[in-house]
Amino acid sequence: MEFVGAMPLLQVLLVAVIFLAVLVEIKTGGTGFGVLLGLAAAGVFFSSQYVKGLVSLYEVAVFLVGVLLIVAEALLPATGVLGALGVAAMLYSVVLALGGDVNALYALFAAAAIALVSFLLLVRFLPESRLWKRVVLHDASTSAGGYVSAAERTDLVGREATVLTDVRPAGSILIDGVSVDVVSEGAYIEKGERVYVAEVHGSRIVVRRVCEKV
Repeated sequence: MEFVGAMPLLQVLLVAVIFLAVLVEIKTGGTGFGVLLGLAAAGVFFSSQYVKGLVSLYEVAVFLVGVLLIVAEALLPATGVLGALGVAAMLYSVVLALGGDVNALYALFAAAAIALVSFLLLVRFLPESRLWKRVVLHDASTSAGGYVSAAERTDLVGREATVLTDVRPAGSILIDGVSVDVVSEGAYIEKGERVYVAEVHGSRIVVRRVCEKV
């Protein structure tokens, strides 16, 4: 253990494994593999630092609380707060265990970079949890996926139409045999009245009574 604790590179690698375990647990959510991997690496890391007198039970306790919060986030229908608190607790405990100085921060960043690269290489082979699906947007808003942005119908400006449903202030009109959703400027317009399209702002089509046309 003293050999492991005496080697800065091995310390960084152990912390990297801990971070990787957190990412794996978030991705898999409840399989337990991430937890076991992280606890094994954390056990070696903290025990080596404890033997050298660099870590007290306080740092260990804070780290374990962080692990429990992350596991709870993965298993429960939470909003991400527990996971964020868990990660913060783990980072805090690791920085203290590494000495709590600027060198500890450098080691932390190096470990995080190693963990992220490793996770990106593994991510496609891991099952997905509910938490991961909430964090990552899978479907792009493309026309191939059925997502079509509403075209601005500026060609309708000035066109007259018959009110298909009461506009109060939202309703629909009939133009060229097609129902078009519209809004008035606050006035109530009854079904059957004649209106014209006064303005178009994106998908918002504003109509007025023909008798009010200037």
